[in-house]
Amino acid sequence: MKSKEERTKKETDFIFFAPDIIITNQLPEEESQHCIKVLRMSEGDSIIVTNGKGKLYECVITQAHHKHTVVSIKNEVFIDKSWNFYLQIAFAPTKNMDRNEWFTEKATEIGIDRITPLLCKFSERKEIRMDRLEKTAIAAMKQSKQAILPQIDEITNFDNFIKQPFNGQKYIAHCYNNEKNPLTSVYTKGQNVLILIGPEGDFSEKEVEMAINNGFIPVSLGNNRLRTETACLAACHTIHVLNLM
Repeated sequence: MKSKEERTKKETDFIFFAPDIIITNQLPEEESQHCIKVLRMSEGDSIIVTNGKGKLYECVITQAHHKHTVVSIKNEVFIDKSWNFYLQIAFAPTKNMDRNEWFTEKATEIGIDRITPLLCKFSERKEIRMDRLEKTAIAAMKQSKQAILPQIDEITNFDNFIKQPFNGQKYIAHCYNNEKNPLTSVYTKGQNVLILIGPEGDFSEKEVEMAINNGFIPVSLGNNRLRTETACLAACHTIHVLNLM
């Protein structure tokens, strides 16, 4: 038998993800498994569910099942994101998939609106497991107690991507000795921002030139050469810090 304190802790510490909760009134199988088998919750227990689009639902379990837990929605609230700008990072995924997941996890915790994998000339990875990145982002969203899941795109060709419109400031971080300024000195607080991060071998010089011709401003993320995933996270964190100043 669970104590009152144990029930309260579970209600407070865990958020479940169910994108179709309004339609189905059910938790997906993986969430049901965690709820019933791992947390040992049962009928009558209260839980918090998010649809990943800003809605938090206060629910009561009406049918506890490890594959399809049914709930009754008692209340709903909208929880907006904690930052007032739009942040998108487009990067060339690394060969090691764990490193791509690491960036996705940490960026989601810090706060990001959209992640776009890029296919560049020197890309080490030509394909990417979308399901693994999405699963990582969902876990990070829940862990950081957010209610909005970042958009994660399919891998996109660099040449096509840089031609797409973007309502905000656009930057490309690269390691060439071309003229460029620190991201900290060119970004304007409160503005939407899109940052391009290249593969371990960097963007090609032609790609940098193409990006500049399409309105991207070349920037530096510091004096040290960074791994792709480190550069991505540094860029993400820098924008948040600049908006706190």
